[in-house]
Amino acid sequence: MIPYLVLVLLPIHVTCARVSQTHGVSPDLLSLYSPSSSSPPTWKCLNESLFIPWTAVNDDYCDCPDGSDEPGTGACPDTTFYCVNEGHIGARISSTRVNDGICEAECCDGSDEAPGVCPNRCKEIGEEYRKRVAAEKKVRKTGSKIRSTYIAFAHKEKKRLEESVALLEKDIVVQEKEVARLKDIMERTESISAAALNHKKESPLYQSLITHKSALKSLQKVYQRHVEREKQLGDILEALKGGYNPNYQDMAVLEAVKGWEALSGEKTEEEVPATSDASAEDRVWTEDQLKYQLDPLLSQDYVALLLSHDNHLRGDTTSLLFDISSYLPEAIVPRYEWMCATILDLLRTVGVLRGTVVSNDESSRARDAFTDAESKLDAAKERIRDEREEIAELFDPEGFGIEGEWKKLQGLCFSTESGGYTYEVCLFGDATQRGGGTHSLGKYSSWSRDPNTKPGDPRYYQTQHYTNGAKCWNGPERSVTLHLSCGTENKILSVAEPEKCEYHMTATTPALCLPLGSGEGQTREEL
Repeated sequence: MIPYLVLVLLPIHVTCARVSQTHGVSPDLLSLYSPSSSSPPTWKCLNESLFIPWTAVNDDYCDCPDGSDEPGTGACPDTTFYCVNEGHIGARISSTRVNDGICEAECCDGSDEAPGVCPNRCKEIGEEYRKRVAAEKKVRKTGSKIRSTYIAFAHKEKKRLEESVALLEKDIVVQEKEVARLKDIMERTESISAAALNHKKESPLYQSLITHKSALKSLQKVYQRHVEREKQLGDILEALKGGYNPNYQDMAVLEAVKGWEALSGEKTEEEVPATSDASAEDRVWTEDQLKYQLDPLLSQDYVALLLSHDNHLRGDTTSLLFDISSYLPEAIVPRYEWMCATILDLLRTVGVLRGTVVSNDESSRARDAFTDAESKLDAAKERIRDEREEIAELFDPEGFGIEGEWKKLQGLCFSTESGGYTYEVCLFGDATQRGGGTHSLGKYSSWSRDPNTKPGDPRYYQTQHYTNGAKCWNGPERSVTLHLSCGTENKILSVAEPEKCEYHMTATTPALCLPLGSGEGQTREEL
């Protein structure tokens, strides 16, 4: 009977084994766990609400309201236990996991359970961890050097854009002056041309053209009205023909039906096609021509037609027969031309010749020069606006990062094969899937959506979202969540589809490799 009693009491003895008062205390609080100099020694709860005997600390009974007297037993709820993990990294766990019979992974030294329950594996775990950290540091060191080139590129790009903007600003000032000059020339030229054009419009030919145009428009309206009425009448007679009963011997109706049958079977004069050898004056327009070609004829620019006619009548006046200067010695030609110009000016002054000599071609050239210069000015203004926006985005925390490290990667595409498909992501651009066709997986929409990470925080740049891709059959629009981590290459590591048409990809990039000692990614103190 005694051996059985020993076996039953053994676990209770092990569980209730006394531990030191500082067992489970984290290094930052260790100085607060020391007894008073009084006799017997006492200790004050961390919230200073109560003094208790020093022997009551870690006695597996909760005395202090804040539970601070039981850091190593788990007797008090809502407290934490610190595993020293000598040879590895210290860790904190909830007090509810202390002395529960389970060896917690965080406490590789087994200190969360009674002595002998869990083995101390910190030596081998610590060695593996240090190897892994050394490898990660090596990757991070190499990646941070590449990242520094990305940052240098951003600064170089900013300098280039600023220099370009400065040059564009000077160029725009010059172009604005040139546009104003050409506009003035155009307006003066068109003013002179307008006077000449008004004179040409007074010609009998132009007035006749306008009269013919008005007559044609009137005839067109009458023709269209007759066509509509003829169609309506035809519909009535067709209905009469279809519903006519010859047994009634209504001669008026019978004659109307027979007349319509004869009329609808004939071809009118307009429907007879004109022969190709007929003269222009003898050709008769068909119904289709009246229907489809009359409007373009009426909408023709009669002013342009008048000017073309004027040029046609003027013909080629450059014949050597009339070019007197071609017969003169070269030494005399300049004086001859000056004399001609002087005589022409005199004739204009006395009213023999009209004062306008500006042709329509000159007016068109002036307008073309102004339009071309204005277009170049608008293009320069649009370019300077775009480049200023690029400068603003370069170091925007919500764009290319505080240091501009992501600008270099804009538009960079990397791909991988998975499940018979090729997946490609172009950073800040498109994500696609190829295989049995090409499908859009979405366009870049944002960085991390985690409310706990803010722009500028390295964790903010560890996730990119690509949305509004091609719609799945009987499913949602395709989308990609790209999880990024530090690496020496811009490379996709894996592709998964946890939900229908919602793809999760993991990838590495040097842009996330912060320099060693920068704070991000530093390990906790090893003991």
